[in-house]
Amino acid sequence: QVQLVESGGGMVQPGGSLRLSCAASGATLDTYAIGWFRQAAGKEREGVSCINRNDQYTEYADSVKGRFTIFRDKAKNTVYLQMTSLNVEDTATYYCATHTSGCALRGWRNWGQGTQVTVSS
Repeated sequence: QVQLVESGGGMVQPGGSLRLSCAASGATLDTYAIGWFRQAAGKEREGVSCINRNDQYTEYADSVKGRFTIFRDKAKNTVYLQMTSLNVEDTATYYCATHTSGCALRGWRNWGQGTQVTVSS
């Protein structure tokens, strides 16, 4: 069974950048669509971005379009989320998960433990 480990979070000032990693073990990630999600304190989890299995389709939440980029490195069995122009509203714990079909609303599995992103001046 695939296991996901997120990393790359931290504290950054508004306007800064971070690159999150979602590394997999137990299976190759290119057989899955990969989604990034986030949950801020006191709020529900929300979808941030998704990349489908063949990397030909990506999806972004309106709040991050133009600022975040999702991409896959098959050689490293890792999916990344490059985040730029960060603002305080991006503060959250970020998670990645797999989906066997595509960028769907439901059915995500194999959640990682999350990585904290804090944007603060």
